[in-house]
Amino acid sequence: MSKINIKKGDNVYVLAGDDRGKTGRVLSVLRTKGRAIVEGVNFVTKATKPSAKHPQGGLVKMEAPVNLSNLALIDPKSGKPTRVGYKEENGKKVRYSKKSGQEIK
Repeated sequence: MSKINIKKGDNVYVLAGDDRGKTGRVLSVLRTKGRAIVEGVNFVTKATKPSAKHPQGGLVKMEAPVNLSNLALIDPKSGKPTRVGYKEENGKKVRYSKKSGQEIK
């Protein structure tokens, strides 16, 4: 399994699939499956039973996980997709954009 460069709360760009070209914020990362759930991307319709959250039940639209290989982090400076590098600053390992060299928070 390769290194995971994407974290919860990052803004990402979708590289492949039906939602290619869309951007969104990462809601959660499923490390064991190598997937992430991105806000507003890869919607699926799920049939649900009536519950406290959905008293009527029925069809609910929700985001499905996207493979991490289909996501690229967005450069904070230019707003375009970029690769991620790691460097050590003041004894801490930080992520930075390979495109602009700017640190990713």
